[in-house]
Amino acid sequence: MNKKKVNYNELFKKEVENISRGDKLPTLLLHACCGPCFTIPYEKLKGKFKITVIYNNSNIYPEEEYYRRLNEFKRYLKEIFSDVEFIELDYDNETYNLDLEPYAEAREGGERCKVCFTKRLSYGYEYAAKHGFDYFGTVMTISRYKNAETINSIGYELEKKYPTTKWLPADFKKENGYEDSLIIIKEHEMYLQEYCGCKYSYQKYLERASKK
Repeated sequence: MNKKKVNYNELFKKEVENISRGDKLPTLLLHACCGPCFTIPYEKLKGKFKITVIYNNSNIYPEEEYYRRLNEFKRYLKEIFSDVEFIELDYDNETYNLDLEPYAEAREGGERCKVCFTKRLSYGYEYAAKHGFDYFGTVMTISRYKNAETINSIGYELEKKYPTTKWLPADFKKENGYEDSLIIIKEHEMYLQEYCGCKYSYQKYLERASKK
């Protein structure tokens, strides 16, 4: 018997609806990997949460790419006059990769990616709980290449570990989220990366580029 798929977009909308009945904005620590992925999630979240962005993405390789994405993100926030607080953690790709190396040969979207999601979300969730945030979430489900089931499952497991902070379920690619993000990206002339981030996806990108 096939397991029924969870509609995380509907869960998101129900959570936001419940929040709207309250008399104050809950605080949200939002993990974001880059400006392009932040676009539509921000449009759906602003005015409903007091948003703080956490940029903990030591997976990104090489270092120049990390800072290119970071600077594009900051430029976009200035252009839209966003008042979100921005927390940038130290970049340490070498240490980060120690946990990914056993999965070097894994396919894109497989076990290595799950380990990577778990590492970043775990650190972010711990930070959110330690600093008293009401919610923790991520923008990563905007991507067509990232499995919303995997990401939300990790989030719910972390919620059990840090019960004082709620997981915000989402699947931001739904309802043309990804397509709408491309419109904003074009309007702001944002850099749109050609690969996910880690050195393994970077190598695959170089292989694809060499065949063109």
